[in-house]
Amino acid sequence: MTNHPTSLPDAAPGFTLRRNDYGRLVLRLPDGSEHAGVVPVRAFPIAAPDEGVSLVGLDGHERIWIARLDALPAAQRQLIDEELASREFVPIIQGITAVSSFSTPSTWTVNTDRGEARLVLKAEDDIRRLGVRTSLLIASSDGVQFRVPDVTALDRQSRRLLERFL
Repeated sequence: MTNHPTSLPDAAPGFTLRRNDYGRLVLRLPDGSEHAGVVPVRAFPIAAPDEGVSLVGLDGHERIWIARLDALPAAQRQLIDEELASREFVPIIQGITAVSSFSTPSTWTVNTDRGEARLVLKAEDDIRRLGVRTSLLIASSDGVQFRVPDVTALDRQSRRLLERFL
């Protein structure tokens, strides 16, 4: 077993990925070596979630670097997406229903892609703009990160409530 990562171009010839009987991902590299229990890790999970994914072995060493997920065959991409979804939890805010107060800390009731949620905003600094000016990341007091991909896509009431904190 080698500790050196394999870097693959956009198309990854010879590399295969499957699940073993225990549900763990098994990576087979072009040299024939197999690595059970690999874990996908995004390099830029918010800014570029489909670019730069590393498959890391149980020992913490990178086994392979994948430049773009969309360059993978559908079956391999699905396995990686499933594994990432089971580890990542970043609900997407689709609307803001209520805010307890316009000073912090305040409790927000929001609708997300995972259902209704309540979050406590400790300070305005817990709302960060991402690369695109209309994209936000909101950190709740319990450590959960909520994402707003596009503020302009929110309904009018949600935008008005959010503007008070920006």
